[in-house]
Amino acid sequence: MKPTVAPFPAARLRRTRVSPALRGLVRENTLTTEDLIWPVFVRSGQGIEEPVASMPGVMRRSVDKVAEAAREAQALGIPAICLFPYTDPDLKTADCAEAWNPDNLCNQAIRAIKAAAPEIAVMTDVALDPYNINGHDGYVVDGEILNDETVEALVKMTMAQAEAGADIIGPSDMMDGRIGAMRHALETAGHRNISILSYSAKYASGYYGPFRDAVGASGALQGDKKTYQMDPGNSDEALRLVERDLQEGADMVMVKPGIAYLDICHRVKSTFGTPTFAYQVSGEYAMIQAAAQNGWIDGEKVMLESLMAFKRAGCDGVLSYFAPQAARILNG
Repeated sequence: MKPTVAPFPAARLRRTRVSPALRGLVRENTLTTEDLIWPVFVRSGQGIEEPVASMPGVMRRSVDKVAEAAREAQALGIPAICLFPYTDPDLKTADCAEAWNPDNLCNQAIRAIKAAAPEIAVMTDVALDPYNINGHDGYVVDGEILNDETVEALVKMTMAQAEAGADIIGPSDMMDGRIGAMRHALETAGHRNISILSYSAKYASGYYGPFRDAVGASGALQGDKKTYQMDPGNSDEALRLVERDLQEGADMVMVKPGIAYLDICHRVKSTFGTPTFAYQVSGEYAMIQAAAQNGWIDGEKVMLESLMAFKRAGCDGVLSYFAPQAARILNG
């Protein structure tokens, strides 16, 4: 329905902007700490917080420091942390067996977070690239990314994370059929209450570079990921992918990257009405940080504006490296 506006001067649309009180009363979207998921990088060692050069302010943390970060998140009111491992190159293999090692870095971190900050929901990443000697999300044979064999491996990875205590499984691999296989395995094993937040519309984007630095995948990647991640020119395909994942048992869906794909976020939420998330990825974060450090923008304002954009587009929440910084501001 098209809104009706009286002619000027009966309607002066500036009237509701004249004071903070009035602006607050008519604000259509609100950003809170409960909208945030904090992506955290975990590495081996003890007592380590190692800066990621291409992501100012972001650290690779040892498991004990991840537990400290979880306590900080809990105190700030951030509801969830998402874990990404920086795997020792010696543990990266063609069969990716470290991915489902019950004692790998992510599974250690899940248990540590649950002990340190039990109110925090732990989300995991399900893809083979942190463990794969060639940097791909799936098995590679003669230059081809094998779908079905990869799904079998991802199911094993999912089950190891579930046994470690994960609350939310986050498949980011973009293989066909993986949601149905994971949901079946979880149900069969009695993990009926574990949610799946599927990276349903994940694009083959140039915004991921700093993340690959953070997890140590940049040098390992051979070729590109265009045969399984989405073409940036496609929009309708995203809806087909979301619909499929929901039919296979996803509880929530994600669009990745974020700011450059707000149209996709809006279409997904408008079409399905399902819990919809976006990932403000490493490149988006790094660009804002770099511009702020050079004095070209007001970093805090742009950070909060960018996060609000996701809510305006229809997202229920956002994964963002800004989460703790934004939460401190939102908490006053």
